[in-house]
Amino acid sequence: MIIKIGDKLPNGTLYEMSEEGPKPVAVADLVKGKRVAIFGLPGAFTPTCSALHVPGYVGQADQLKAKGVDQIVCLSVNDAFVMGAWGKDQKVGDKVRMLGDGSAAFAKAIGLELDLTERGMGMRCQRFSMLVDDGVVKSLNIEAPGKFEVSDARTMLKQLDTL
Repeated sequence: MIIKIGDKLPNGTLYEMSEEGPKPVAVADLVKGKRVAIFGLPGAFTPTCSALHVPGYVGQADQLKAKGVDQIVCLSVNDAFVMGAWGKDQKVGDKVRMLGDGSAAFAKAIGLELDLTERGMGMRCQRFSMLVDDGVVKSLNIEAPGKFEVSDARTMLKQLDTL
């Protein structure tokens, strides 16, 4: 079942690259008492993700934070090593946390998994964005297959004016 506005985000474990190696990040701790913009995408280093999705959130990070977002999270079904390398490549710095969902367990828990096995990519995450306030989904934007129209940073900025 796909998560919806008003639902509490399920707990799970994501992974973030640190100086010491991959570090587990409990979703419950990530969102507790915070306003978090989360955007999910099919894969690190893929064309739309690298050319538009991540750069949009990096470029709009200050504006998002000025509107009350405590942190911005990029979620992809990749391991922490890949997410760390991609974050460096994208020059995210401390603007966007790059979190890996290597086995797609969290993507499945929120009902946003995407089977790209036929394209040689295995199980992935649908392209989406959501605003989560203290663990509760306040906005949710799920892209149609192959589209990039509603999960971008500009849409999130506009939605923050009404939330």
